[in-house]
Amino acid sequence: MHHHRGENALFTGAKTWVIASHNTGKIREIGDLIAPYNLHAIGAYEAGLDEPEETAKTFIGNAVLKAEAGAKGSGHVALADDSGLEVKALGGDPGIYSARWAGEPRDFNRAMEKVHAALIEKNATDWSARFVCALALAHPDGGVRVYEGFVEGQLVWPMRGQNGFGYDPMFVPTGYDLTFGEMDPAHKHAMSHRAHAFKLLVEDVFGA
Repeated sequence: MHHHRGENALFTGAKTWVIASHNTGKIREIGDLIAPYNLHAIGAYEAGLDEPEETAKTFIGNAVLKAEAGAKGSGHVALADDSGLEVKALGGDPGIYSARWAGEPRDFNRAMEKVHAALIEKNATDWSARFVCALALAHPDGGVRVYEGFVEGQLVWPMRGQNGFGYDPMFVPTGYDLTFGEMDPAHKHAMSHRAHAFKLLVEDVFGA
């Protein structure tokens, strides 16, 4: 993707980015990723933003919806992420409904148990899965960029490890023995679906 310098300056000239999320784990993770670029990250709460209805049918669609609402509502550049777990044997579920599988209040142990139960019910021998992360960067004057990152792996049971959040304790990335829940957070962040999407964003926006 090639952009005019002027349009890039809209994004790079901004000193504050709103992270259009109400998930503290996610805000922290994204804040760590953008810190090296001299950007100040503020969460949706601090910016006084409501959570928009996530009505889109894709990760990218929901990320765009959140980023545009964040940019318009705050007057700042807004970065939103929509991410989740796609399990091959479950036809890509839980997918965009990954958080919803955890119910209210969010209980990811229950969500992981549901995924496990669904695999057992299907007599699935293939437990391969991937985490998907769509990032959308929106400018209050309009203009949205989107990036999508992935990390492939296998699900394991029982779940292992207290680090990370969401489905991390049942996901082992390809080429590793530890789950994301057992991995050192810095190690996980460096290779995650979010890091992959973020690398694409940084190359595009900062030319880095």
